Amino acid sequence: MPTFSTLRIDQDAQHPRVARLLLNRPERLNAINNEMPREIREAVEWANANDEVHVIVVEGAGKGFCGGYDLQHFGEGTIDHPCQQERNPWDPMVDYAFMKRNTEDFMSLWKSPKPTIAKVHGYAAAGGSDIALCCDLLVMAQDARIGYMPTRVWGCPTTAMWTYRLGATRAKQLMFTGDTIDGLTAANWGLANEAVPLDQLEAHTLALAQRIAGVPRSHLAMHKMVVNQVMQTMGLEQSQMMATLFDGITRHNPEGMWFRRYAQQEGFKAAVQWRDSGQPIPEGDEARALVAQMDAQRQKNADPGQA
Repeated sequence: MPTFSTLRIDQDAQHPRVARLLLNRPERLNAINNEMPREIREAVEWANANDEVHVIVVEGAGKGFCGGYDLQHFGEGTIDHPCQQERNPWDPMVDYAFMKRNTEDFMSLWKSPKPTIAKVHGYAAAGGSDIALCCDLLVMAQDARIGYMPTRVWGCPTTAMWTYRLGATRAKQLMFTGDTIDGLTAANWGLANEAVPLDQLEAHTLALAQRIAGVPRSHLAMHKMVVNQVMQTMGLEQSQMMATLFDGITRHNPEGMWFRRYAQQEGFKAAVQWRDSGQPIPEGDEARALVAQMDAQRQKNADPGQA
């Protein structure tokens, strides 16, 4: 079996036609770091190269599926990074190239000739929802939650799957509010295929995977290609290009810079609490003034002699 730093993939011990891809950073709620998107693609490629495997189940270790991008690394940290450029003027195409590669890595689940099933417990939040919605099917615990909270500030879902999975009206509601929905609501809205009690999640997911695994690989690939082609014809690739570019803008406009500075100053938990609370988020000139104030304070703290 291949070895990875952020996940694990192997064949189910009792059901070798089912591959189990486990996001495996439980100490960080399986948050996405630089390595995880590439490793997801490599794991999917491994499963597709294994003729015994017919279906791939994607799940998370520990308390949840995936808590999104690692904000402690990307948001609270002070590193200069392709997706958060501050030492030089922001280059949108550098940002786009970095994030589009992540998008394509997640989309390996959608493009995989072999069907993929997301098994969601806990949270599939922000970038974690991207991973879940790139899977063909979604089975959730009733009390699990899925959503893209950073639409409130500092993010745009680069895979743009919400509209294609939910329709425009529901997608707009979630994008405008940044709210999450539970498994029961997701199933009621048609986002999830099933929502079951947590203690039944494994059994229901495996039963669905086994049912699919009995179909010849070629038939699965053809039927998936037909459905995917409909989404491609609707403009999925163009939507993803726009969403990925807009994601970079949300992180470098005044509101996005305020969010990162606040996370650096107060910690990412405090920044997320503000973002999700519903209180107004500073914007425009107010956000610029607050960023300048926090930058001045940080400089003063770094060099007290310049006070």
